[in-house]
Parts: sequence; C-alpha cells; structure tokens
Amino acid sequence: MHKITNFTGQARHGWEKMTPSMGFGMSRSHHEMPVQQQPIKRSMTGHASASPGPAPNAIVTLSFNVPFNSSLAGPDRDDVIYSSYGAFGRWTFAEDTDSEGNPKPTHELPVHVQNVDNLRNLCRQIQDSTEGRIQATVVCAEPRPIPGYQRGPLNALVTNVCLHGESETVNMMRGKILTSTPISLRCVTVDIDEGLIVDPTSNGVRSAVLNHLDEVAKHCKADIFLLHPKQVDEAASMTGGIENNLDHRLRCHIYGDMESAEHAKTRVLVMIDQILHRHVDVLQLELSMHTLICGRARKHIKHIESATNTAIYFPPPFPHIYGYTPNGANRRNVDDVIITGQSPEMIFQAKKRLHDMVLNTKAYVKEVLVTSSKLDNIILERLDKVRKIIEHNGSYVLLPPLGVQQGYVRVQGTDVLHVERTVRDVMALASQFYKASWWITQPDPSQRQPTPSDVRAMLSDICINSGAEISFEGLNFHIHGSDEAVKAALMVISNIPFVKKSQYTMGVKIELANEHKEFVSGKKNGKINKIMGHSNVQIVFDGFNEYNFYIDVRGQQYDAIKGGLELVEAEMPASISFHVPDQYHKRIIGIGGQHIQRIMKKYSVFVKFSNAMDRGGVGKEEDDFKVDNVICRTPARNAQNLDLVKQEIMDMVEKVDAEFVSEHVVVDRLFHRELIAQMPRIEEMEKKWNCKIIFPSTEQASDVITISGPEWQVPQAVDEFLGLVPESHELSFPASADLKAYLRGPDFASDVVEKMKAQYVVDVALQAKTTITPPEPRDSEVEEGEDTTARDTECLMLSYTRNNAGGLKDAIDFLIAKLVAHGLDASTVRGAIPRPKSDSFEESLPFFESKLLHRAEPPIGGTDSPTRAAFGDDAGGEQQGSFFSKFRKPGSMSSFSSLIERRKNGSNSPGSLFKHASSNASKASLASLASLESQASGYRNPWNDSGINLPEEDHHHHHHNGHATSASLFESKPPAFPGLSALSSGDTTPTSRYDPRASVASVDSGRPSTSHSFNNGIGVSVSAAAPFSGTGNGNGNGNGNATSGPGPIGPPR
Repeated sequence: MHKITNFTGQARHGWEKMTPSMGFGMSRSHHEMPVQQQPIKRSMTGHASASPGPAPNAIVTLSFNVPFNSSLAGPDRDDVIYSSYGAFGRWTFAEDTDSEGNPKPTHELPVHVQNVDNLRNLCRQIQDSTEGRIQATVVCAEPRPIPGYQRGPLNALVTNVCLHGESETVNMMRGKILTSTPISLRCVTVDIDEGLIVDPTSNGVRSAVLNHLDEVAKHCKADIFLLHPKQVDEAASMTGGIENNLDHRLRCHIYGDMESAEHAKTRVLVMIDQILHRHVDVLQLELSMHTLICGRARKHIKHIESATNTAIYFPPPFPHIYGYTPNGANRRNVDDVIITGQSPEMIFQAKKRLHDMVLNTKAYVKEVLVTSSKLDNIILERLDKVRKIIEHNGSYVLLPPLGVQQGYVRVQGTDVLHVERTVRDVMALASQFYKASWWITQPDPSQRQPTPSDVRAMLSDICINSGAEISFEGLNFHIHGSDEAVKAALMVISNIPFVKKSQYTMGVKIELANEHKEFVSGKKNGKINKIMGHSNVQIVFDGFNEYNFYIDVRGQQYDAIKGGLELVEAEMPASISFHVPDQYHKRIIGIGGQHIQRIMKKYSVFVKFSNAMDRGGVGKEEDDFKVDNVICRTPARNAQNLDLVKQEIMDMVEKVDAEFVSEHVVVDRLFHRELIAQMPRIEEMEKKWNCKIIFPSTEQASDVITISGPEWQVPQAVDEFLGLVPESHELSFPASADLKAYLRGPDFASDVVEKMKAQYVVDVALQAKTTITPPEPRDSEVEEGEDTTARDTECLMLSYTRNNAGGLKDAIDFLIAKLVAHGLDASTVRGAIPRPKSDSFEESLPFFESKLLHRAEPPIGGTDSPTRAAFGDDAGGEQQGSFFSKFRKPGSMSSFSSLIERRKNGSNSPGSLFKHASSNASKASLASLASLESQASGYRNPWNDSGINLPEEDHHHHHHNGHATSASLFESKPPAFPGLSALSSGDTTPTSRYDPRASVASVDSGRPSTSHSFNNGIGVSVSAAAPFSGTGNGNGNGNGNATSGPGPIGPPR
C-alpha cells in the first residue's frame, strides 16, 4: 500500500467532472493555479478575529435537529399479505382519519411517535446521569416559511434537541443522541415473482417463505411486509376494458435503519436465489478493497459474474457510520461477500477470481483534513453522493463515525489519479456548507437579556425553521449548515429584538477550491476590492488545506453582510462540463485558438479542453472516454451563457458524436443474469454504437439498465439491446370446429404465421388445448341445443423481442381479423389489447351534423372485410362520401391512425433509419429522450432537431391491409410537453401520445401496455415498470419451475 503525501506532475493535472454546489461547480480541475498563493490579509478590529467557535470549557447552549425520517409512510393496509411480528401495528393507523374526518399526518404513525418518545426518555437519562450539569429538551414542530429561503416540505415534522452545559460535554452528548436514534430510517423494496413463493394449490404464500421472512425480521430487527402487486390507477388508462392492471410481481417492503434494511434486503435476495436452486457461499474480503476490485461502474465484477454465472452481493460501504443498532439486531459482517451460483464449481471460480484480483491490486492512500462539523453534515445529508463518488472512481472513502468530531478522511484507490479525483469530489461536497458567527459586542441596556429558557426556545425556533445547527455562548451565535440554512438562520437572528438593537460584528465563512482563488478575487484583487467598497464589508482569504481555502466575509451590519455575501456568490464560478471526442478539439479551438477565443469573448466564458494525456495517458482513454473533457466556467451572475457556449461548441461536432446522454431501460433484474452471460456480444454492441451499457449492482436489486453515449447513437443501441430481451403474449379464445381446423391447416401457416413473422417480427405458436368457462350469455343469445357450460378453447402464444413490442397491438389486430373470418367472436378473446376510447371520433360527430360533415353510417351487408362492403370497391358510394368514413370503427382493422400514418410514412419518417427488426424500435425508448431528466442535461430530440428531412431508404412491407408499418411508430415532431412525450407502446393513434400508460412515465422502453405479456427466458415477469405485465409461466436456464417447491432456505452463514 502506498501512502501519498503530496501529488505532483501527472496527478496534479487530473481531470474530473465538475459537481454542482450552491448552483455552481466547486471541484478542482487541472487549471494551472499556484496552490500556495498567499491569501489576502486585511486586519479587523473588535471580535472579528475571535475564535469561530466557543471556548473548550465555556457554558454553551447547542440546538440541532435530529433527522428522523418522519415523512416515511407505511404500506397501504389493504395491500398487506404478510407482515412480520409487530410491523403492522407500527407502520399503519388503526383509523386512517381523525375525529374531523381529515387524513392523519404521516408523522403520527406509531413508529414515528415511539421514536420521539424514546428520544425524550434518552434526554431525561442524560440529565439524570450528569446530575443536572446538562439540560436537554426536545421540541417537535413544523417549520414556517422564511421569505427567499425555502428548505424542504413545510408539512414535515422537525424534531429539535437543545442541550445546555459545558462545551465538551455538550458535544459528547450530541454525538450520543445522534448515534442512539434511528435517524436513517428508510424503506427498501424487492419485487418477487408470484410464481416463486405462492403455492398454486392453496393460492397462498408458502409457509417456508413466511417462516424465513420471520427469521430475517427477527435476526435483522427490520419490519418486513409482503404486499399485493401495485395496481395502476384505472383513471390513468383511457379505456376500462383492460382485464388486469397489475404488475404481477409481489412487493416485499423492508423498513428499518440503513444497515438493518440493507442486511434484510440481501437475505431476501439470497432466499430468492435459493428458491431458484442456486448454491450460496461467503468470501471474506477487507471492506476497503470492495469498491477497488469492483472497478469503475462495477466493470470488473460484472465480468466475473458473466464468466462464472454467479451473483455477488457486497455489503454496504459505510457500516456502523451512524452508530445506531436496534436492540437484539445482528449486523452483517463488514467483510462478508455473499456469492450465489448454479453449482459449487462456479462459486469456486468466482472466489478464485476475486482472490486473484485482491492480490494484484495496488492501493494508494491519502488522508485529507475536513472540518468536523462539515463531516457530520456530509454523513447526514450527502452520504449517497459519497457512495456515487466512490463507485464512479473505483475508490474508497473511510469516514469517521457520526458525532466523533474527527476531521480526517482517508481515501484509497488503485490509481493516483482516481484518488485525486475522489478527494476533490469530497472537498467539493464540503464546500456546500457554510459557517457563520454573530458576536454581540455591546448589548442594548434598555433591552432585557434573554434567560436560559428564552435562549433554548429561541435557538429551537431558529433551528427548526432554518435547518441549521446553532450554538449560543455568552452573547455569541455560531451557525453551521448548508448555504441556504445558514443564510436563513442569519435572517431569523437579525429579527430578534435584543440582537437588532445591540452593536454586533458578524462573519460568514465560505469554503472554495484553491484553483478558484484568482477567479474570485480578480486581477490585483479588483473584484474583491470593488465588493468591499460597495458593501461596506471586509473580505479575508484564509488558507485551509491543500485543496480548499476560506472566504471570510465580515461586517458590522446584517444588511451589509447580506449584500456583500450575495456579491461574492455572484463572482463565484458557475461551470458546466461535457464530453467532446478528442478528434474535434483542434477544429473547435481553431488556428491559434481563434475559434474558441471568439466564443469566449462573445459570451464572457472561459473554456478549457482536456485530452487523453491530461487525463492520465493514452492507455487510460478507453476507460475514460466518456469523462467530461471540456469545461466552461464563468461567474455565477453570467451563468445563463453556459448553455449557449455549450450549444455553439456542439454545433461544430458531428451529430453522430455530439451530446453524450444516458437512457434507462427497464428489464427484470433476474433476466440481467442472462444478459450479463452475453457480455462479449454486449461489448461488441458498445463498440458498434460507441455507447456504454451499465448494469446495476446485484445487491441493489434494480431493474434499470443505463445506456449512455451520443444522443444519435443511443436509440439504435437501445433498440439492438432490447433485441436480446424476449417476451411473450398469450391469446385464448373459444374455438369452433371450423376455426380449429383453420388453426391447424396450411392456410393459417401461410396467411398468418409467415406474415406475422415478416411484417411484425412476431412468432405465433399454437398451444395445447384447455377448457374455459365463458360468461353466462343472455337468454336471447342461447340457441337450442347449445352447451353453455364449457367449450374448448385454443391458445396462441405470440413470441417477440422487446424492440418489436411496439407493433404488438397491430399484430394482434391483424391476427384477430384473420380469425374472425373463420368464425371467431372477437369479444371472447382473452389477451386482446383494446384501443383507447379516444381513438374513435364517433362520439363527437353529433356535434358536427351538417351537409359538409356527415356522420359515417355502418356498412350494410355481409362481407369478409370488417371495414368495407367489398374488397377493391373504390367506386363512389355512400360509404365513400365522407372523409370520416375512413375512420376505424370499434373492433375493426382500419384506423384513423393508420390513415394518417400512411400519409406521413414517407421520406420524412425517421423510421427509415432502421431496417427490419430495428424498424419496430419502441417509441418509448425514443420518447424518453425528451423526458425531464434528459431536458435538464440538454438532451435534444434527435428525430426532428434541425427540421431537415432525414434521408430516404427503401422499405418493404410498409403496408398490409391498410396498416401502417412499424416504421410509423416514430413521430416526426417533438412532443409539445416533455413530461407527456410518449406514445403508448404499440398504439399509433395521434391521441395515444397523451396516454398516461406511456412508458416514459415508467422509464420503460417498448413495453406494451398489456395484461398478458410475460418473459419467455425465465419464470418471472420481465418488466417491473410495465403497468399491465401479465402472468408469466415460462421456465428456463436452470432456474427451476416457478411452481415447484422452494429449495433450502436460510441465512448464508
């Protein structure tokens, strides 16, 4: 292990993504700036030079909020199938409304009330144990709005603790309170396929599963619920004819503190693997090496899982950081890595590979100094950010436990460059928090001085409404917290009468990266001198550590400090960073820098480029090719020009390489193993489309796969990737003798099966016979001698891949139309996907009765065509006399959407970019490009970005029997509203773009809204986000029959 004291040379010129902080980037980049530059020093009289904190043995009053997650709601009572012992009473109300009929607030749940009561008892114990030297009070209230400083939801209950006593003892008791309460309360979810745990004979959850959940809840001291599948609001559907609005996976909700919930979640995941007859083993690896051997974005681990067909579960990276352990809870060993696989041999291979990686890993370590109060703020408010930092850089950050008041952080990585990036990112998080002090120098004798009880009430009120942590020593206030919280606290203090009428001195400390020192001060300190002259404040630059320094704004009037602080923040760097392939850098910079200089002068923005050598050498380019290598920086007051600069730079880049974006694809997490097993094919796909496909960590149990790359390449990469995901849809219907003969005859194979495969890329297979009991018909419909009790039914299985799911609805319509001609009653088909009601304009036509607009009358006379009196009869007639006669009637094959799409399906159609299977690429994968997240990242709709017609390509099978081809699934115009910007999968009607079932809302890509679709590859539902996913019954890949008995269940060790 190598300890790093000072970075020089290559490490000092590293590059990282600028992270937003206070509305602007705060990370250190490789901008050449002298690190040891002398700070600006200006003298101040009075108490401004006093210590920023209270004296060690001084009597202080400390007020801080205990971050109970009081807004965490429990499950719906009606959804609960099973709950662990006592969980139902803790997380649900006995009555959902109060005496006045209003719904009860979430913070009145028994579990939240009990946590506050336990906190009050703890404070009483502290007072008794210290014999009154420490006074502790607890106050619960809802925050009031502060003008200009809105912080969090106002209806959330805030719990505040106020301690009074000696400084050292008070800080010690603060740490004890924070580590003795479940401040990290959360709920984690595991989706479980119903066929894995439900006994089909009793239609209930297997007793072995329930017993194991009881053991997990008792072992981890977590509350576990098993809930019914989440039901989609029927009002969100434009038709009420869908048989089942459920995702058929049961939900397992686990409530508890961070470590208890994660431990129980891992055990539930291992239980599912055991039901699938997978073996379980445990490997001991040092905690600090876990993220290092995982690699950036867990690349190394995914390769091991792919090669050995195993699942590797790592423990949480920050064990015991909150210090809280429920009574009787057993914590997971911090070094345990759980591995599940198809055979012991596979697990042994995975363990051997992990062991070899540890032996070959060279670790670099560096310790950095961080203010202890800011470390607690990072742990309480930014721990998820730290986790993302270490996963992105493949490094590890050792944080001290909460409340320990230790200011050193150890960073460990496999490369000096990764360690440097991690340190800078952590220091950027520290820069998001301010420190402030308010010294009362001469109290107003006419004002009554506050008593200790007044001080406690005052501090609690300030703390609850601002969110900052405040201490009061003598007549001095010391404030810590986020930038908005500190400024809100100062505003509240400025309105206190005895403070307002006294003479005081105050100061605010802002932490900033050393590289921005000259940027903020200006040439010859011009900016700072101008601010000091304009606002009547004094500004001092104080060095802090190797990475950051302090900007200390001091003054003797609150209004002056407020104005000076705003001016300083306006001069702080706002930045934006993005990726431009290295081959375009010279073109953008121009000869002698003329192009980039013109852009910088035009927008007053500084632009910096970084190439592969700056990022650590050409050998690392493949690993870092998506790292942001262009940074634009300008003062915060000029931040609106950053997007304009980015746009002008990206205009010089070919569209195929421009605008790196990310898209999320939802695939059932259990099927991820089948995809990871095809890692060589996925890597070829990544090279082909210049994209990266990132799978979630195994212990995360997420269905979301991220595909990132150039915006014009990502949709095609998503389309090809979804071609690896098989799905099926089942149609069942009563069949007459004629229909049975047709289904088994050669005409069905040639007229239907082959055309379905050619036009819709859907395979049709006839399943074994079953019997169904149809609904009782009306007496008028019963013919003499007809048996209405039960009839033979036929079942057709439609198989396709996810990228072709967009055409499923049209394929089903085509199939039903063929079968109707042989005696099928379309109303008896189970599994048919109904059209939205808004697809028919028939209901609106009575409002347009005139000689110009005639209401279309239904055709008279029998025919094989469901829409026209005779095929090929295009002569004039009553049916041809109205434009609306071309509208599709309910249950017919033709549609208004087909008519419109047929007119639009020309050279302007972006679907011409794709061929064959890819032409059926899901609309959702393209519509999600315009989602709110993508809009925030500058994502543009690639299908109509410039208004230039796309090149035309020859296409076959564009129409069949009046249907638009799958190429018409793409819309040429960008949606009017990004948040509602998707067509419902498989529906080509113009009105369906506003269907709330559209998969943009569910982050899905191409999943049709159907209640009968399921995955063919495994015995579970593929799409967690599909609101109408169906009942899967497929088995495969050695995972066991979904209806078979569970395997051995128990904790891994």
